[in-house]
Amino acid sequence: MTVPVIEAKGLARTYSVRARGKDAPREVEAVKGIDFVVNSGEIVGFLGPNGAGKTTTIRMLTTLLNPTAGTATVAGADLATQPVEVRRRLGYVAQMGTTDPAAIAGEELVDHARMYGIDKKVAAERGRALLSGLDLDGLWERKCGSLSGGQRRRLDIAMGLVHEPHVVFLDEPSTGLDPQSRANLWEHIRRVRDELDTTVLITTHYMDEADALCDRILIIDNGEIVAEGTPDELKRRVGGDQITLTVSAADAERAATVAGALTNTDPEVTSAGEGATSSDLAQIRLTAPDGGAAIPGLITALGGKDITVAGVEVRRPTLDDVFLTLTGRSLREEEA
Repeated sequence: MTVPVIEAKGLARTYSVRARGKDAPREVEAVKGIDFVVNSGEIVGFLGPNGAGKTTTIRMLTTLLNPTAGTATVAGADLATQPVEVRRRLGYVAQMGTTDPAAIAGEELVDHARMYGIDKKVAAERGRALLSGLDLDGLWERKCGSLSGGQRRRLDIAMGLVHEPHVVFLDEPSTGLDPQSRANLWEHIRRVRDELDTTVLITTHYMDEADALCDRILIIDNGEIVAEGTPDELKRRVGGDQITLTVSAADAERAATVAGALTNTDPEVTSAGEGATSSDLAQIRLTAPDGGAAIPGLITALGGKDITVAGVEVRRPTLDDVFLTLTGRSLREEEA
């Protein structure tokens, strides 16, 4: 049975900002009345550019900011009327981390658990088990400041889990990590969900992270949720896989006609461009719901018209394509 762990209705946050030299403050809507649900056992991602409202939403749901409007419940506790109970039931890993560089890793874990009323011996047992599960064996006596970036992020996650919360919030958990450390961190997050049955809400502006890690994605832009669904559901909104066929320039128009009729699309014909063996080649670009399945039929149909295919490429849509379709700009542009 699907059980909602987080429910937000009309959740909003407005700031009053006073510009230098201006007497009257102006209102800035960081989050504009969003509605969403996160179910038990899900890994759900907030995907959007910096400043889209991801962290503001997390800070409201973790009681660090009061909403301007709307309601929310976290693990069955009401955000407005039961804030202490909300805090007891969640784990939170902040974007910049919370460990003291001078502190001992094991002591940080035990002290954090003790704040939740957990017995010291139990806290130590849980802490050591978490470090082992997150591939941090042997670091119990190490100072936090001596750990690598990936190790400290995993220690942050252990601290967010040591009191066994119903749900954990991860705010940009892989920012600043190298690709290998990021991939390892994703695997650890999946393991946390699978082995501890913890619901995870993660904010990110990395498209590959959201694609690889999340069961479901909420795309947020300018304080509004503009789309939601599984990664595959969102990609299907773009219109399918992009297929590029390389043919002789002399056959390009005929090839486009054949391919367009077969896929019920309007293909684009372009030069093969730099790097081609000669200027006598052209490329036919079109879309299909399943590019891999469409290729054999296309090659057979073109061959029946004595058109030789010199090259074939199929590209799946990315979440950046989805963001571009929804907002008219690339998410990568926002990251630059």
